[in-house]
Amino acid sequence: MKYLFVLAFLSTSICYSQNWLVNFDEAKANAKEKNHKVILVFSGSDWCAPCMKLEREIWDSDVFKSYAKTNYVLLKADFPRRKKNSLSKSQQDHNNKLAEQYNKNGYFPLVVVLNANGKVLGEAGYKKMKPQDYIDWLNSF
Repeated sequence: MKYLFVLAFLSTSICYSQNWLVNFDEAKANAKEKNHKVILVFSGSDWCAPCMKLEREIWDSDVFKSYAKTNYVLLKADFPRRKKNSLSKSQQDHNNKLAEQYNKNGYFPLVVVLNANGKVLGEAGYKKMKPQDYIDWLNSF
């Protein structure tokens, strides 16, 4: 019985897991292949309270996970401040280049909706709303 519970838990986790990419070129290639939009999120995962709320209320919701799986390519550019959460130098450089291009004002969180070629379709931030309403907002771009 114990094994059935573990198996059920793992299969549920796999079904609802999100594949947040960290490489822009990979995200664009996937978006072109699947004909999806790219959702680029600039986050301060360990210091930005609105970023944490967006993660918890929207990105971690079953509604968003289910929709994103077949409609978006997810790309995260994280800017943690705590030493224990620091990124590799190459990843930090990559995120800095993304910020230079798509987040010149340094807003956190910033959600940028892109087409498969990297053209900005719209921008969003944190808003207290239901996951489906947030999806509708992103799709309005």
